[in-house]
Amino acid sequence: MRRYGYILILFYFLAQVIHAQINDSLPNLDLAKIAQVNQSDSYITFPTDIGNMEPLMFEANVNPSFVIREQKDSHLMAVLTSQITIRMYNEESYPVKTPSYIPQITFYYLMGDKNLEDHYTFFGKFAHHSNGQDGNFYNTDGNINVQNGNFSTNFFELGLIKTSFSKTLNASKFFKSSLEVHPRSWMLDELHGKYSGFRWHNAFFAYKLPVKMGHRGSVRADFSLKAETTWMIDNINDWDTFNFKRFNIGLTFYYHPKFLEDIGFFIQLYHGMDYYNIYFQHRLDIVRFGIMTELLRF
Repeated sequence: MRRYGYILILFYFLAQVIHAQINDSLPNLDLAKIAQVNQSDSYITFPTDIGNMEPLMFEANVNPSFVIREQKDSHLMAVLTSQITIRMYNEESYPVKTPSYIPQITFYYLMGDKNLEDHYTFFGKFAHHSNGQDGNFYNTDGNINVQNGNFSTNFFELGLIKTSFSKTLNASKFFKSSLEVHPRSWMLDELHGKYSGFRWHNAFFAYKLPVKMGHRGSVRADFSLKAETTWMIDNINDWDTFNFKRFNIGLTFYYHPKFLEDIGFFIQLYHGMDYYNIYFQHRLDIVRFGIMTELLRF
């Protein structure tokens, strides 16, 4: 009987070792990584855009993140960012026109066990979007003044992020759905009826991980795929509810070559409203290329 007891103890010990190895092979999808996925990436495009955008030398998005939390394994945390997007135009003297300033603070709350690979995270965001200009919104001819016209709005966003891991594909997956609201009193009067103040966002992110996993927190994705949609729901330009102009659609493919540390290459397809502040009435259908930071480790 004692021998059988030793055998049971041995089997129990082996089971615990195997279970630990399996858990170690899974990515550690903690709250900080979920927040990092949800924040927009820092990138710079090449001057090779294909489509109807004005010729650019580059577009750059600078989005540093400052994490506010009590401790590393907290279920509640905040992320403060000072996002700035700029475009340098391929014109005489290469001007940079009306940058987008989007400072924001986002709060995250992780539901359930933070050590599991499948869980939900609630988030809420407060943000300001302006172009740092103080000129008249309209030109004398009645057109919007994109040179130095004032653009300013404030908004909040509430959403849910579903996190999961596919063992078959060896990929971390994220699905996000959120509502973005710009109260009328938070917007310039000139934007009413022209700039959407109620939007429904949906996004899917997938990060393909190497077959051989390293230590937790040290593995980066070989490539990633991001699909994003936005439906502008409120009254805007007297469009019908399901007018295709209400929809913004983006698809980004990112590749991280092994010979680079924290950056990789991306290709992006985008259709919809121009997101560059006062240029919002422009419609874009573009394909563009560039480099993007990828500091996320699984």
